[in-house]
Amino acid sequence: MKKRIFLGLFYIGIGFLLGEFLFKDKIELVKHLKNTDTYYFLQEGVYQKKEVLKTSTSTINQKLIDYENKKYYVYVGITQDLEVLEKLKEIYENQNIKIHIKEKNLSNNEFKENLTQFDLLIKETEEEDQILTIEKVVLANYEEVFKKK
Repeated sequence: MKKRIFLGLFYIGIGFLLGEFLFKDKIELVKHLKNTDTYYFLQEGVYQKKEVLKTSTSTINQKLIDYENKKYYVYVGITQDLEVLEKLKEIYENQNIKIHIKEKNLSNNEFKENLTQFDLLIKETEEEDQILTIEKVVLANYEEVFKKK
């Protein structure tokens, strides 16, 4: 009887330690994800080499380039509003720029507030040049807020 109690306590202890070890980081991840917002990035393309990137995107005036996992990701717009997303996508596709939508979760109140204002401006504007100018400011704001390092 004492052996069973001892083994039971031993297995509970092992289970607790394994659970703590395996899920410790996951709890922090879940807490972090709760404080994020979904943003839609309009991706022009992904490039392996910087030379190809420069050649392929030379006609795009405003763009954001992220270097991740040994690849260059080129974004031409960021929004949280689906109506603005469609408006931007249509503008770029009319310029023969194929767009892929990439969702990202970010956590920054300053950027969120700024983007909300920019999205409202874009919704009220029909002029493509003005919309692209606003989006250029959005991309610059993203770089300022998230790439301060």
